[in-house]
Amino acid sequence: MHESSLGKAVLSAVLERAEAENAKQIRSVSGWIAETESLDPSAIRFHFQAHARGTKAEGADLQLRLVWVEAECASCKTRYKPDHHLLLCPECGSTEGVVLGETGLGLDSIEID
Repeated sequence: MHESSLGKAVLSAVLERAEAENAKQIRSVSGWIAETESLDPSAIRFHFQAHARGTKAEGADLQLRLVWVEAECASCKTRYKPDHHLLLCPECGSTEGVVLGETGLGLDSIEID
């Protein structure tokens, strides 16, 4: 159900922006999800579209691309792609690391009429 609440949150942000722009209709929305979040973009899209029924966003296309986030090991300085939220250095096995990028979900653009 996490994707349902995220779809609803994306819709809320999009509708707020559309209202500020005096938009009549929202055509499309594009954004990103960090791979570390273990979320299904198609499930978020489904819930976004379901929650959008009867709003200015009804029929809008939501495109979410997966972005990869690197981490750096605090012990040996190896850079690697963490497995979801697990920081485990493949080189030395340390669990101490720093994420080098944004995690979560973000919106890039909204196309409105």
